[in-house]
Amino acid sequence: MPESIKNSPLEAAPSGLTERERRILRLVVQSFIDTAGPVGSRYVARKYALGLSPASIRNTMSDLEDQGFLDHPYTSAGRVPTELGYRMFVDQLMDSQELTTAEKKAIRKELEDLMGDTEKLLRESSKLLGRLTNLLGLVLSPRLSTGVLERLEVVPLSSSRVMFVVSVRGGLIRTIIMKLESELDRHDLDVIVAMLNERLSGLTLEEIRTTCAERVKDIDDDVTGIVELVMSEHAALFNEEVDASRLQYGDPTAVITQPEFSEPKDLRTFMELIEDRESLVDMIEGSDAPGDRGRAQIRIGSAIGSREGMSDYSMVTAHYALGQTMGTVGVLGPKRMDYGRVLALVEGMAALLSTPADNVRN
Repeated sequence: MPESIKNSPLEAAPSGLTERERRILRLVVQSFIDTAGPVGSRYVARKYALGLSPASIRNTMSDLEDQGFLDHPYTSAGRVPTELGYRMFVDQLMDSQELTTAEKKAIRKELEDLMGDTEKLLRESSKLLGRLTNLLGLVLSPRLSTGVLERLEVVPLSSSRVMFVVSVRGGLIRTIIMKLESELDRHDLDVIVAMLNERLSGLTLEEIRTTCAERVKDIDDDVTGIVELVMSEHAALFNEEVDASRLQYGDPTAVITQPEFSEPKDLRTFMELIEDRESLVDMIEGSDAPGDRGRAQIRIGSAIGSREGMSDYSMVTAHYALGQTMGTVGVLGPKRMDYGRVLALVEGMAALLSTPADNVRN
């Protein structure tokens, strides 16, 4: 029996695209996402109660092809969406989805034990998002330069080495080991570290990096050598992490089993892409606009980047907040993905990461 079509509210049709064309385009794109195979007019006529003959549907599909929304891989085959067709689908035609209360609770339960360990939370979030979508889950930690220093700690490791622990509001921590030829008295060290925190905490790391020397130069009773070390090495201490180290992504096993990677060259291209972490970070951050916190952005094909082969993929991302810093969570996979479902999951994960105390509300 054909399925009846739920009339979802649609925005005004763009110039040159009729309501019939919009409806047929929506069904072809959704059918292709579901089946991974070219969609023919007879399939659409049998599956959906449109009140149209296969010939009428075929003519409409031909018109959509002429306008660049559909293509067909072989002369006798059905149609598949183009990049333009996907773009129209996600912008105006697809049904919106929301996570159920049970799904929100399940995601929260999966990660709630990690809320005190930001690094592990982000790593496991990328894995969970990948499992839930069968795509490559991505989590990009915030840029430390935009983070506000919560506390600086100095831990003696030996007579010639100390470890600086830079804690940023929101749970991000950076450690760096430096040489210090000085015998450190615990009391003297605590006094100096307290003075440094008084001068520097509450500032962004970028502010500290550019004004540190001026802020601490008048601390002239330091017998530990810590102040001199901070003044000489502030650029390294409060510097941004290497971009590649900010990226966590999940197991690619699920995504590479999809039909789009049946050819070895396609699989090789994808693996080369994700192994180049710096380029992948650039793609994740490559949106023209930063976007609203928690609201997902969908980039399709060439909109992700100009790298060879990127026209075969889509990326869905959303920003999350840790303190005053902003990171990105999302997925990467073939253009044939369940965009409505993926959108809901990415936005749900962004909400979870942004507000660990409240997390996903019922």
